[in-house]
Amino acid sequence: MKYRITHKTSYTYTELVPICHNLVHLAPRSTPHQKCIDYCLEIEPGPAFVSSRDDYFGNRTEYFSIEGGHQKLEIIAESAVDVTANTSHKTGESLAWEDCVPKRTGTGAKDRPRETSDPVLSLLSFPSPRIPIIPDLREYAAISFPAQRPIVEALADLTTRIHADFKFDSRATSVDTPLADVLRLRRGVCQDFAHLATGCLRAMGLAARYTSGYLRTTPAPGKPRLVGADASHAWSSCWCGPLGWVDFDPTNDCFVHESHVTIAWGRDYGDVCPIQGVFVGGGEHQIGASVEVAPEAAA
Repeated sequence: MKYRITHKTSYTYTELVPICHNLVHLAPRSTPHQKCIDYCLEIEPGPAFVSSRDDYFGNRTEYFSIEGGHQKLEIIAESAVDVTANTSHKTGESLAWEDCVPKRTGTGAKDRPRETSDPVLSLLSFPSPRIPIIPDLREYAAISFPAQRPIVEALADLTTRIHADFKFDSRATSVDTPLADVLRLRRGVCQDFAHLATGCLRAMGLAARYTSGYLRTTPAPGKPRLVGADASHAWSSCWCGPLGWVDFDPTNDCFVHESHVTIAWGRDYGDVCPIQGVFVGGGEHQIGASVEVAPEAAA
């Protein structure tokens, strides 16, 4: 599928903002199953300074600074991507989940994974600021991970259980709700479910990453509308040995397919927040955001 994506974000302030600094993750990644054909970032009012770099995980990040008084800020990211489905979970050899746990070397603290030969796998096996490894996570995850169960089968079971046990409720949590509260409330949004799934995998010793992206806004004929369209979406990905990284979406009880567009991945939401920043003044402010992911022909 080829998509044209428009992500608009606006900030409106009741008082003048003399200066602001912002960091954004809005550029789609190029992966073996996704090609970013075009990307453009428009900022109004025009920034005094803009820079771009790749972060530790290879995500494109952009920083900009506005140094003139303003009461409205508008950020528009437009992209074109070509997406194909990753079917490795269907066609590849699925090892037992224990065989996908990163090999440990060296000595680690009792409650933390030890170093692996791959620094990225090691980092993504550790707790992170928004995904602590707590006993309740392992207890919940262990049901899906009995001894010697194939990793893809275990992921499918975990995905289905989260979808069944947790209710999508945009009013139940905020961006800062702790994972322990999500476990207790059994409610949340895609960000919460991706944190939960990623934490479950790490609690079992597996390497897992949090992924931000988008969903196709208009479903294909005869297909149901996916939860999370019209906004930034999130899902989880697990290292599955010879299969590589396998992405799955607990919000929609599915493995990631050609309706998902990947933007960035990292340890948790804090690494890949679409837009974050600081500003001086402004009084009270309101935020508006919209996402449109349309097939290229429709666009």
